[in-house]
Amino acid sequence: MRRAGAAGESFSAPPPPSPEKPAAARTENRASVQHKELLAQFGGEYQAPAAERYLDAILGKLAQSSDTPGQAAYKVTILNTPVVNAFALPSGNLYVTRGLLALASDASEAAAVMAHEIAHVTLRHSALRAEKEREAAVISQAATVIQNRQKGEEERSKQRLSVASFSRQQELDADEAGVKVIARAGYDPYGAARFLTALGRSSELRQALYGKRRDSMGFDIMSTHPSTPERVARAVAVARQIGAPGIGQRDRSGYLMAINGLAFGDDPMEGYVRDRRFTHPRLRFTFVAPEGFLLENSSEAVFGVRQADNEALRLDTVRLPASEGLEAYLASGWVDGLLPSTVRKLDINGLPAITAVARAGEWNFRIAVIQSGDSLYRLIFAARSLTDEAEKRFDESILSFRRITPEEAREAHALKISVISAGLTDTQESLAAQMTTPNRPLEYFRLLNGLDENEPVVAGERYKIVTE
Repeated sequence: MRRAGAAGESFSAPPPPSPEKPAAARTENRASVQHKELLAQFGGEYQAPAAERYLDAILGKLAQSSDTPGQAAYKVTILNTPVVNAFALPSGNLYVTRGLLALASDASEAAAVMAHEIAHVTLRHSALRAEKEREAAVISQAATVIQNRQKGEEERSKQRLSVASFSRQQELDADEAGVKVIARAGYDPYGAARFLTALGRSSELRQALYGKRRDSMGFDIMSTHPSTPERVARAVAVARQIGAPGIGQRDRSGYLMAINGLAFGDDPMEGYVRDRRFTHPRLRFTFVAPEGFLLENSSEAVFGVRQADNEALRLDTVRLPASEGLEAYLASGWVDGLLPSTVRKLDINGLPAITAVARAGEWNFRIAVIQSGDSLYRLIFAARSLTDEAEKRFDESILSFRRITPEEAREAHALKISVISAGLTDTQESLAAQMTTPNRPLEYFRLLNGLDENEPVVAGERYKIVTE
């Protein structure tokens, strides 16, 4: 349950179009408006002076080596979200998320991301995309008026496909331009391929942990962007035209020192996961998921999966409709297959609540609605088979829901990236054992440090871990 725009991962996904502004807002400088919109969509600005100075120094070198030197003086802003993303605006504003900085392993990888985004600007991709979208709108409107509705839908579908194909080519063109720029700036041209590989591994890990969850995103970024293997292959091919691996600067040590202490994962004030417990300091509640569940926070809800047993959970919050009690709300139609005979009232740690069972298709649902003031917290557990053992585990989780004290809320703090040096006897496993992550610390250690499964750690080398 965090701000919208923080779910999912992407790389150079353009921000969604904004609704028309009132007259007063339209008088503002366009760059200022876009800046405010990006901050609102991606958790606001994250203050990390050392990282900003380091990235701005990279930008200075990229500007001198670009195809259009002096076109814009870029300035970086770090966005406060764990989502992996980056944007550049023609105004000279460049944005990277702290999630992206955590994933990158050295200066050349960070440089590759920023050069890629600047290439979108210098190649006028935003203008070309807007032109294609305007053409699509005109054609679809004409098709709807001149032909029947079905034919109009076919024409709109064709236009969407052409825009998607064009966008994929834009991404590949920006990759190629970015690799050439970072090489001219003195950075390792293979940094782009390494980062894209890390991005692919990150997506694979999320898929392994949480599966294909259908949530508020409603838009698969991979449908309009090339597959990671394709982009990696193209990036490597361009780098090979420049030179063999081993050329250019990586400055892993300098980069790691610049991001040391960077917040990792969820902004704690928007809710955070620690093992099976989810806590939301701003809304002031906490609950514990059943044994074996992996939790993930998103803008609209908390999701959990227990893959081995085909079980899932969802927790969200809504306002209690005026003049409506818990029983009336439960029966108001927001859940299908409700079994009226299972409805019962109870008190959960001083809060009025109501629980029930519902069945829809092959799924059974254990539902709890808990009232706190004018807010309702809806806990829904789904299982293929609602056994007595499963109901007991679900009930224990429901009963763990409670309000937290102001003192507990103030104690909330983010996880952070810590940079440590490997000792003579250290292994991947021993360093990963020092990690504080919601789950799979060894996999996250490998991901954050670009290590393969059987690759040894090097004594004296610095590595990223996640700590309290």
